[in-house]
Amino acid sequence: MWLLFAVGASFFAGITAILVKIGVQDTDSHLLTALRTIVVLIFSWLMVFLVGSQDTIRDVSAKTLIFLCASGVTTGASWICYFHALQIGNVNQVVPIDKSSVILTILLGVIFLKEPMNLMKAGCVVLIAVGTFLMIEKKNVKETDAQKSRSALIYAALSAIFASLTALLSKIGIVGIESNLGTAIRTIIVLLMAWMIVLARGKQKQIRTITKKSWIFIVLSGISTGLSWLCYYRALQDGPISVVLPIDKLSILVSIGFAYVVFGEKLTRKSAAGLVLIVVGTLGMVI
Repeated sequence: MWLLFAVGASFFAGITAILVKIGVQDTDSHLLTALRTIVVLIFSWLMVFLVGSQDTIRDVSAKTLIFLCASGVTTGASWICYFHALQIGNVNQVVPIDKSSVILTILLGVIFLKEPMNLMKAGCVVLIAVGTFLMIEKKNVKETDAQKSRSALIYAALSAIFASLTALLSKIGIVGIESNLGTAIRTIIVLLMAWMIVLARGKQKQIRTITKKSWIFIVLSGISTGLSWLCYYRALQDGPISVVLPIDKLSILVSIGFAYVVFGEKLTRKSAAGLVLIVVGTLGMVI
């Protein structure tokens, strides 16, 4: 069953990237993160009450709460970097780098969770790494665009690092707690962190300038993120991190597919080859 949840997480995560890309076109990325997290919070707590796990909150240990809060902080940091990267960069560049967090996560899983590593798994990690490198295209553009492209790659890399830490902390932190409740609690931390940044930068004044179109996509991306989270952490609770995470990262296929349809972003032969290596490496991890 956890395998189906992992596939669901991958699908909804892929849709989220496109919805966010559309929504951030005329909305500050930090404000977008804060607003859509409200939607995620409402959705996640709705699921808690639907499954009736709200009464188990008194049984949550202090250790679990600490790790959930820590994973909430790293999630917030990952989101902020990821959405800013999407705002200034290309989906076909940003998403592969963000998804490369699977490499660091697998290594952290081997080191801290003692998950097994064999030659086949190591080979798959290499394929994913090479594929990600091939998808980082260098184009002859204006200096200002080149700077934005470099910044987008840096923010995408930071997003991947924080995402890896989130997966590790969540794997440890969701022990002994119902997955929906764990997701709802950590979303509170993400929301607080996001709004602290918005208020510190004075971006809250821009709320009145958000268009109806952007509001629609903010809400939709929040719902898709909520669904992705619920599926992901449910899968992570029962399945090995070295298998759940690669499946989740296959959302790259959904994102790139929609990027082609919606934004007309095409892959070069080099990028396409990189995508094939990423998919083959990911599927190898699952097998």
